[in-house]
Amino acid sequence: MPVNPHTLVSPPLFMAADIRAIEQKWLAVHPDAALMEKAGAAVAERAGALANESGAPILFLAGPGNNGGDALVAARLLREQGFRVLVVSRADPGRLPPDAARAWSGWRDSGGTILNEVPRSQAFSLIIDGLFGVGLQRDITGEAARWIAQAQSLECPKLAIDLPSGLDSDSGWIRGCALRADHTLTFLGLKPGLLTADGPDYAGILHLDTLGVDPQTLPATPGIALTQLASHHALPARAQNSHKGLYGHIGIIGGHNGMVGACLIAGRAALQHGAGSVTLGTLDERIVVDYAEPRLMFASPETLLVTPMSVLVIGPGLGQSPRAHALLEAALAAPCPLVLDADALNLLASDPNLAKQTTRRSHPTLLTPHPGEAARLLKLSVAEVQANRIESARLLGQSYRAEIALKGAGTVIAHPNNHYAINTSGGPWLAQAGSGDRLTGMVAALMGQGMGAGNALEAAVWLHGNTA
Repeated sequence: MPVNPHTLVSPPLFMAADIRAIEQKWLAVHPDAALMEKAGAAVAERAGALANESGAPILFLAGPGNNGGDALVAARLLREQGFRVLVVSRADPGRLPPDAARAWSGWRDSGGTILNEVPRSQAFSLIIDGLFGVGLQRDITGEAARWIAQAQSLECPKLAIDLPSGLDSDSGWIRGCALRADHTLTFLGLKPGLLTADGPDYAGILHLDTLGVDPQTLPATPGIALTQLASHHALPARAQNSHKGLYGHIGIIGGHNGMVGACLIAGRAALQHGAGSVTLGTLDERIVVDYAEPRLMFASPETLLVTPMSVLVIGPGLGQSPRAHALLEAALAAPCPLVLDADALNLLASDPNLAKQTTRRSHPTLLTPHPGEAARLLKLSVAEVQANRIESARLLGQSYRAEIALKGAGTVIAHPNNHYAINTSGGPWLAQAGSGDRLTGMVAALMGQGMGAGNALEAAVWLHGNTA
């Protein structure tokens, strides 16, 4: 029975290779109970609920693999229920995988026909995309690309089987072109590509159907979807008999001339999310009070570096001057958790000695880059980072021995142990100046109150998106 993935706590994420392994294991144990029949039935049930009431036929686009087989099973079942159905495919039945070949025969034996072109000037009540699934290894071109363009231009709901055709299952990268679905019914488990990069724009509303596979038999994976906060993201209840010194003193270094706002946003966010006290070390020494948030304290950046801190942040509005470089070098020696953001990341990327110093830290280090900053840190292009956001984040974590939040659609949180999470909260309203500075302050506040670095980063990213 399909569920909304957001109702689940930390559901696992499965790469394409994991899905194939699950299917092979099922086949070995249940040789006479094809998962394709279950998937087709789930598609047919969802299609019956989504098709508009125009009375127009349902259009199926069936590809040359198991995704096309799922579509053919669903087409047969819907036809048996009295729906008008059209199937478009140019797959060679002699080259289909075994289950898909049986689905093809079942459709033909039931009296179904197959068209080799999408009918023009025809209205449809629903389009079901069964062209390509997790096995896609190439860019979509030719007739399949043309069918996707035709389907996209039609005014009716669109349901993708497993994932929208053209969307890379592992990365969320578009392979040539992709169908922008209104709904995606995905099987067995969530795929990372549905949740990051272009995935959220193309998948539409997600539905997950495990097809009756026992969750206990699924392989362990290093990735989860951060759908909601779990028990390990909770701060302990505050005692009535407590004071600000118990909840962290956060130091934030940045705020070069003309960029003090970044520091102020981070500091305000830290106070709003429970930090006991916050001191800003702004490079622009003309700023000595924040009238909008007078609880913020101010000191010179150099003073902050020799003052015991619960958490130190460096980067918001820092600039890349020689003084900024010296401050970062000193901050890397701080005996407390350290959050690096914005220009601190750019300085780190430009100096191999700073990078080496980062890897030698004995206290937790957190990096919160956007794709451009991540590209500079990894010596890659932004396109290369975005083409595989998960691996980029994990590589950063390994390279800098740090907790990483690679920001963007489906922020990827990578931990030094190679585990990762993809955040599902937030949206395009976060794409504005100061958004990252606010996240930085939130992370520092949670750590200052005693939350571990990895949990604090996950919790802050989710809360940041959820409250935006």
